Amino acid sequence: MNTVITPDRIDLPPGAVIKLLGNWQDYQSMLLVLGDRAIPRIKYRPGEILLMAPLPEHGRDASLIGLVAITFLDHFNRIYDSFTPITMSLPEISGIEPDYCFYIENWQGV
Repeated sequence: MNTVITPDRIDLPPGAVIKLLGNWQDYQSMLLVLGDRAIPRIKYRPGEILLMAPLPEHGRDASLIGLVAITFLDHFNRIYDSFTPITMSLPEISGIEPDYCFYIENWQGV
């Protein structure tokens, strides 16, 4: 697979990591092009957009970390919801698609 980044299409081969100069509007446009696709992952920091197409090992590692988090939350009887993937945004500042997200009710730390 070739790397393709156009206003209409974004395709990256597995393992590719691309850093582009861009602003918040460019990031939002890329999110629209990607739609509901989980790959590639996209991240925005002021002035740059990062695209990553994870390898299968990444998914296994992310799943293991998610299971460890769930084990701790269950052990401490925390009420939580987990989601994967989800786009999190602080407009004009940051945008990221983490592998797992946890919403933890009444978290006070351990």
